[in-house]
Amino acid sequence: MENISGKIKEIVHEAVKKLNIIDDIIFTIEQPEDSSHGDFATNVAFPLSKQLKCSPKEAAEKLALLLNEDKSNVISKVEIAGPGFINFSLNDEVIRDCIRNFEEKAFFETKYTGKKILIEHSSPNLFKPFSVGHLMNNITGEAVGHLMRAGGAKVNTIAFPSDISLGIAKAIYIIKLEEDKFEEVLQKDKEEIVAYLGKSYVEGVAHYEKYPDLQKEIKSIAQKLYSKTESKELEIYEKAKKFNMEYFISLMDSLGSHFDDFYYESQAGDLGKEIVLKYTPEVFTKSEGAIVYIPPEERKDLNTLVFINSQGNPTYEAKDIGLLSYKFEKFDPDYSLFVTDNEQTTHFKVVLAAAEKIEKNWAEKSQHIPHGRMTFKGEKMSSRLGGVPLAMDVINTVIEEVKNIGSEKLQGLEEIEKEKVYKQVALAALKFSILRSKLGSNINFDPETSLSFEGDSGPYVQYTYARARSLLEKSESLNSSPSYSNEQNITTLERKLIHFESLAIRAIEEISPQHIVKYLFDLSQLFNNYYATTPIIVEGDQATPHRLAIVNSVSLVLKKSLNMIAVEAPEKM
Repeated sequence: MENISGKIKEIVHEAVKKLNIIDDIIFTIEQPEDSSHGDFATNVAFPLSKQLKCSPKEAAEKLALLLNEDKSNVISKVEIAGPGFINFSLNDEVIRDCIRNFEEKAFFETKYTGKKILIEHSSPNLFKPFSVGHLMNNITGEAVGHLMRAGGAKVNTIAFPSDISLGIAKAIYIIKLEEDKFEEVLQKDKEEIVAYLGKSYVEGVAHYEKYPDLQKEIKSIAQKLYSKTESKELEIYEKAKKFNMEYFISLMDSLGSHFDDFYYESQAGDLGKEIVLKYTPEVFTKSEGAIVYIPPEERKDLNTLVFINSQGNPTYEAKDIGLLSYKFEKFDPDYSLFVTDNEQTTHFKVVLAAAEKIEKNWAEKSQHIPHGRMTFKGEKMSSRLGGVPLAMDVINTVIEEVKNIGSEKLQGLEEIEKEKVYKQVALAALKFSILRSKLGSNINFDPETSLSFEGDSGPYVQYTYARARSLLEKSESLNSSPSYSNEQNITTLERKLIHFESLAIRAIEEISPQHIVKYLFDLSQLFNNYYATTPIIVEGDQATPHRLAIVNSVSLVLKKSLNMIAVEAPEKM
């Protein structure tokens, strides 16, 4: 059977036609706020009333009459609510068929099914430690990738490391001052190397501002790096870059991220500069020794930005033009999605406006997905992490909090398995905190609520899944297997399950993981209420296989939903 909300929409369309309405009417099919009002509701009577020249309630009554006459084998009851909403209750058999149907699906049919989608995220500055901002980016990017795969898309991921800039030249200047120390540091633990390179970056920026006489020398270093001139500075740079990329890849592996390709700013800069020069003065304009993009008069939302500076070097804007060219040449995507901090929104508006004049596809098929900033609630955590915390410091701090809060729940696991679950729970807490709000929102991570095993949190959902799996494992030892019975009444829990497919499709097509997070909270709460009030496994009770079938369906939907936002589902907790 097709998506059930789509089937109901089709039934409503057919009924509308019987009222001799020719024009298309736009309406929604949604889950009612109160489940006692039915399984689905529609607002069709409101736009329909304008066509029939009557009140929405009168339009609803006319339509409900037709729907009740020919309910098909899907709808058991049609009722009118409020000023004109129409509520539908489904046949019991249809509900269980729906649940079995999406349990078997590898993916959902969406507008992205079969499409080639390129996602760019987690792009680091190779001379800065991977910070909490990068963690936000990674979590957002991974969720977007998982949503697209759940929607049947062919997904490739790419990272765009910043490997060349004036800022990196400042770091190289500091490292060169103490070259022997640099060689010494390279033999140490990787975390110490990262800290040293990050410290050099910060010191280089400070020196550049404090000592103007050094600026010419540092700009000269930048020029050597851009032109790849054989020099001591280039040698230091190449060693540091190699280490940083190896560190970045190992960090991404530990977060469960895989990239199909890396394309560096140094490469994009060369290509971007070439493109900008080619389209000057057609798209870009020479101005005071630089090359800029001046938006048309009607685009009041855009600013003039420099694409090639007065030293002849490409800016971030030109690098992004080069990146666009590379993406579409190599991957030819139907959609190119890129994840960055929401503060770069204005920058990308200008880049895509310029790109549209070079190659229309670059702009039309590209979509910027923003993420916000993360702060930390609670003096203890904030003081431990400092001003701009590093990603691994955040993760390790949250892991320690998990151990303090939930260690008693993992008593039955081996030590190595415990450590694995601690990390899965910590990452779930962070991911749920970020993904529960609309993408682009700022987040205040609260360990007390985010790590709770009894509230609206990632660990709560994971624990619910593990509880369901434990019941199913217990049933195997008792030779009782899940099997739905049509003689049993439909539960509220089953009625919640039927909304998973339509909600999943909405989350995918709108790129809105917050819908999945809310559904997971609601489903987990309903399941735990069911668990608390209903004996699941009762020896000799004929209803036990049916109750186990409900548990099995819940566990499958929980796991699918968690996977859609890139959260792991531990089998035991």
